[in-house]
Amino acid sequence: MQIQTTPLILTFGVSDPVGATGIQADLAVFSALGCHGLSAITGLLIADTARVEDIDETDADWVVDQARVLLEDMPVAAFKVGALTCIEQASAIAEIVSDYPDVPLIVDPFLSSLPDSGLADDDMLMAIRQILVPQASVLLLSQVELARMAETWREGGSGDMLAQDVAELTGMGCALVLVTCTGAAGKGDSATMSNTLFDENGVVETFSFPHFAGPFVGAGSTMSAALAALMAQGLAPLAAVRAAHEYTHGALAHAQRFGMGKLVPNKFFRAAPFSAA
Repeated sequence: MQIQTTPLILTFGVSDPVGATGIQADLAVFSALGCHGLSAITGLLIADTARVEDIDETDADWVVDQARVLLEDMPVAAFKVGALTCIEQASAIAEIVSDYPDVPLIVDPFLSSLPDSGLADDDMLMAIRQILVPQASVLLLSQVELARMAETWREGGSGDMLAQDVAELTGMGCALVLVTCTGAAGKGDSATMSNTLFDENGVVETFSFPHFAGPFVGAGSTMSAALAALMAQGLAPLAAVRAAHEYTHGALAHAQRFGMGKLVPNKFFRAAPFSAA
């Protein structure tokens, strides 16, 4: 019997039948980057490549049982928390990961394919901010998602709201905040987009990359899953963020159209195609 040496990652998230986002996408990215994925499902989607039709919530006790049984059996090298469907799940998962303070935690709680992206409920936003974000090694969210979360604590303000909003999160203990879609430049084939990484002292690095026309489903999930896998492999956070951008760029450049909806990032773009010859 071979002793397991592949890093194990426990991911919490929804089950997407397309495999573009959520648990299925995470497992694919983990595998592509040399890790093995374990999963605790927070909800079941009814979805195709165009839209999510419905979501069924998993009872929080079931989420806890899924995770605890796995964690009692084997060690994990990283956690990822994706989309949640109720406050009770957020509370339960926060308690679980708090038992493993030395294990990297990637938090990517907003899923753009959901009708409201998980942004409609102020109580859910506050729960994520208060009990999950302070434990995060890296929090990933878009500028729009950050602004929506910030509405739960803002009392006016002026100037650089992006920096102020991020400072609220890093001040609570979140080590790094990666904000996507912080800038755009150029047009057509020369168009670029940028993401910005912050720590408690402000901007760490800005990442610019070509803007692909899309539309895509699962780009953010690909990025956060790559971050979890790379940190599970032992990369330092900044190096992991850089490598995750490179990987995600490749997955988007080789995206595939499975149906009549959006393009799906190709998680295995680096793998040689199989030949039966």
